[in-house]
Amino acid sequence: MTGARMRYHLTARLALAASLTALLPVSAFAHAGPGAQGGLAMGLAHPLSGADHVLAMVAVGVLAASLGGRAVLALPAAFVGAMLLGAGLGAVGVALPMVEPAIALSVIVLGGAVALGLRLPTAAAMGLVGLFAVAHGHAHGSEGAGAAAFLTYAAGFVAATVALHLAGIGLGRMIARLGPDRALHARRLVGGLGAVAGAVLLAG
Repeated sequence: MTGARMRYHLTARLALAASLTALLPVSAFAHAGPGAQGGLAMGLAHPLSGADHVLAMVAVGVLAASLGGRAVLALPAAFVGAMLLGAGLGAVGVALPMVEPAIALSVIVLGGAVALGLRLPTAAAMGLVGLFAVAHGHAHGSEGAGAAAFLTYAAGFVAATVALHLAGIGLGRMIARLGPDRALHARRLVGGLGAVAGAVLLAG
């Protein structure tokens, strides 16, 4: 088996494994209770506790890698900045409409963008991910509103988010190394499975 074929099969397996997590019972992804322990560990755990968060943040990284250039840094930076804005709103009790549906919708839209190979201008892509990041951040902020050390909690979920973005960028670069034809199929597979997982989460 050639190296390119091995990378293609590895990419397919990673995409399938990530997306299948969204098909598990929703209770498996219950977020940590508000004000639980607070601090770094709670912040690190929160983005990883929901398939919606994981899939969306990885999709941001894959999309950034596929756009290339300054988008590789700009998209994750826009997501983190807007996420912190949303977290601040959630922490002080400012309500936003339909936060959870917006988070699930982000998985569908970002997965669809990857699958379709959309070549958005960097500024437009930053606006897109930033819009969804506000909802993700609001969920983080609302859950941690009662945390004893909110800033430490925030540092935790920022670190986890950046790690997921980096994983997505790595996956995107792995896909790019497959060659034009296989990369096209891999992006469709990765993005399509993510979008389907988002639809399942939205329906649930």
